[in-house]
Amino acid sequence: MAAGNLFDDKPRKDAVTRFLADPGHHLLIAYLDEAPVGFVSGVEVTHPDKGTEMFLYELGVDSGHRHHGIGTALVEKLAELAKSKGCYGMWVLVDDENAAAAATYRKARGDVESQPLMFSWRF
Repeated sequence: MAAGNLFDDKPRKDAVTRFLADPGHHLLIAYLDEAPVGFVSGVEVTHPDKGTEMFLYELGVDSGHRHHGIGTALVEKLAELAKSKGCYGMWVLVDDENAAAAATYRKARGDVESQPLMFSWRF
């Protein structure tokens, strides 16, 4: 909850509790002088014929702390965690216009596989 300013919206206590209670959900937070300056969240996704991979759900770095390697370090730590949990890989979707995110994922040694379409359902 103390890192709430890093998220798109104010974290909801019930959602935070549910997210953190699931052993396949991960939230890593970067601190500078005991203040949260960045986070990455990941979700282990298992499919019957593929095994388990890590979905990099979201990455956020405080605007005053960008371009210092915090995002790259968080992505690399999530990749290390994924490997330690037995995941065969990790993936993320990035909007075409989000050049900063794409640069961060490239610096963290991610490979561009495709330019996917994303379909969503809102309930």
